[in-house]
Amino acid sequence: MPASPPSPAGGPPAEAPPPVAPSLPEGRSSAILRSPLFRAVAVIGGGIFVLAGSGLEASLASARVTPGAPAAAAPRCGPGSLPDDDICVHIPRDDEDGPAALARENAHRERSGAWRTYEQIPRRPERPENYDLYRFPVPPGMTGGRYVISGYDLDQPDQWQRRGARLRAIGHGGVDIPEVRGTPIHMVPLEHQQSDAEVVYAGPLFGTTVVLKSTLREAGAMRDYLILFGHLDAIAPGIAPGQHVPEGALVGNVGDTGSPELVHLHLEIRRVRDGVDAAAAIRTSGPGMVLADWVTIVCDPRNVLPLAR
Repeated sequence: MPASPPSPAGGPPAEAPPPVAPSLPEGRSSAILRSPLFRAVAVIGGGIFVLAGSGLEASLASARVTPGAPAAAAPRCGPGSLPDDDICVHIPRDDEDGPAALARENAHRERSGAWRTYEQIPRRPERPENYDLYRFPVPPGMTGGRYVISGYDLDQPDQWQRRGARLRAIGHGGVDIPEVRGTPIHMVPLEHQQSDAEVVYAGPLFGTTVVLKSTLREAGAMRDYLILFGHLDAIAPGIAPGQHVPEGALVGNVGDTGSPELVHLHLEIRRVRDGVDAAAAIRTSGPGMVLADWVTIVCDPRNVLPLAR
């Protein structure tokens, strides 16, 4: 599973106690993660698990919540909003102008030992933390209707970012959604998207990858975002640079290219820097420009994914 790039100057952040790990749904997800080749730190609802093949079941057993435990009462929310724990979250209308999230600096220590600073766009505080309150391009692949097994963590301190013996990069700039091989991936428009998405790349990157460009209206301006669909088993017919992809169109199928034995969709969203033509940069300099710091800024996908209605 890939991690997105680049990261305040100075030394590493002060040590902080690790977050308390929440429970992971049983069933299908356990089967998906049982592969001995899968070793990673998966961020699940803000917690961190070290997943290591046969050791997974013990980790799950210690983390499970007792069945029948009383749940907190959800607030009563009015029209145009939905509950997220004890607050009501506004659901934007299609004709609303979205706010512009600010980029912030963060840092982590690379596998080489180098201390690296990078820019990233964290989740805006008014956006729900729970991934299951958003719409995704595939159905939930985990028991209980859960989607994400490893989430965005490039806004976290160095010691809380994802690491693994088989992972080449530190931290995770997207979300990983476990699914059955061949599951169709359908285009879901981002919030405040102004027209159909456009294909800017289809080919090797994070395994077999499709990259779409979407233009959003934010803070009175138009901004381009790139949506990466990684580790595909196959790219849908007709998906090629320059083609437009309407809502609901088939993008490809879930697979494990570039991530053997872990079948999942890697979904990543990056904001194109003002004044940069990302499609032209990719055409002239190759697909690596998708991740180039001068072309895009990695973004918490919850800022722009549509909320479930």
